[in-house]
Amino acid sequence: MIRLAGFGWRYAGRRAWAVRDVDLRIERGERVLLLGLSGAGKSTLLAALAGLLTEDSGERAGELSVDGRAGILFQDPQTQLVMARCGDDVAFGPENLGVPAEQIWPRVSESVGSVGFGYPLDRSTHALSGGEQQRLALAGVLATRPSVLLLDEPTANLDPDGATLIRSAIARLDTTLVLVEHRVAEALPLVNRVVVLTPEGVVADGAPSSVFERYGDELAEGGVWVPGHPVLPRRAASPPGVPLLAARAAAVAGRLPPTDLDVCAGEALAVCGPNGAGKSTLARLLGGLTRPTSGRVTATRPLAGDDAELPPHRWRAAALATRVGSVFQNPEHQFVTARVADELALGPRRAGATPAAVRSTVDDLLVRLRLDRLAAANPYTLSGGEQRRLSVATALATAPRLLVLDEPTFGQDRRTWTELVDLLAKLRDDGCGVVTVTHDTDFVEALADRTVGLRQ
Repeated sequence: MIRLAGFGWRYAGRRAWAVRDVDLRIERGERVLLLGLSGAGKSTLLAALAGLLTEDSGERAGELSVDGRAGILFQDPQTQLVMARCGDDVAFGPENLGVPAEQIWPRVSESVGSVGFGYPLDRSTHALSGGEQQRLALAGVLATRPSVLLLDEPTANLDPDGATLIRSAIARLDTTLVLVEHRVAEALPLVNRVVVLTPEGVVADGAPSSVFERYGDELAEGGVWVPGHPVLPRRAASPPGVPLLAARAAAVAGRLPPTDLDVCAGEALAVCGPNGAGKSTLARLLGGLTRPTSGRVTATRPLAGDDAELPPHRWRAAALATRVGSVFQNPEHQFVTARVADELALGPRRAGATPAAVRSTVDDLLVRLRLDRLAAANPYTLSGGEQRRLSVATALATAPRLLVLDEPTFGQDRRTWTELVDLLAKLRDDGCGVVTVTHDTDFVEALADRTVGLRQ
């Protein structure tokens, strides 16, 4: 069904190949888990199998053939939602494939039901949370009845119950499957084969048990998530410090019910809860990026300085950037330049740092977040994991006293995940407040000093 021989791809304007020398054959009905470090080329390979790498966007080597129609779910669901209403979006694929009109809406209903999407079909796609958008996007893929299903982190933005439902839906499908998933233990029941990819090609291929038995220690040391290799917790070196921020009955109409929350220096706070509970909205409130429609958010003098009488959403942009660093759920929403290095330099430069200080900050963050080889790359050509690390780095660039991060570990391999947790633990122990919206239970267990749960 799928055959690659010496396949490689290099994006336009990039010196290094995203992936090369891939030799791989996948038979009809096989279910393959594709593993590898962040930046190994997994998403690029899925895009190639879906026929999305065009001649004018890069250079191709070798051969690739797919026997059948492929359906792909991207890391960022917003990139494949094209209609204003949910039902219309799921119907878009079948309509363009020429499915008879009387069959389209039964397909839509079946697909949204299989992924547990419980909203009316006339609901606006823009009113959905990231996890809800991911479920809707998967329903849109399933409605086309693909013979090859390509899934790039299908449960990354979902709460545990939603992730379980999606995996159950995938398990029932009778299609060839190629799955990229960092939650390896949960994904193993869905597959019968594991392929480990590097930028230089396939390094391991076989039944899951044999691959992990033979290569497990080596893969874990190299940064691949391998079952049976737990991560150690990073406990705080001291109790929480002074209060920095407080929300009192803070609400955003239609998105976040009245919420009380305190944020302290030197504390890692995890915000958890089901998709649609308002976690991302709360993150924007705490970050000063959204005005509450009722209630209030106040900051203390240690964070706000002379602006302590003003709510964070009324601070000047330059002042806000040096006090609160925000990391959005979709990293590309905060990129505004054409080079990784320029993205990191933007915040310090606007905050008035000297050219020498800007260069020092940029060089340090490039190394700490493993982005040094990508300094000249366009942020939009990075992998999902690399984009996430860049968004974290931009938030750190102005040395804020408070960090508010929305799903910061999305798309990270074991190595970069561990380095990110270590970095945040050090910032917390140095007195920075860290607020994280996350569905990553490993992250919560490793770092969180306190957990707050929102209800839908």
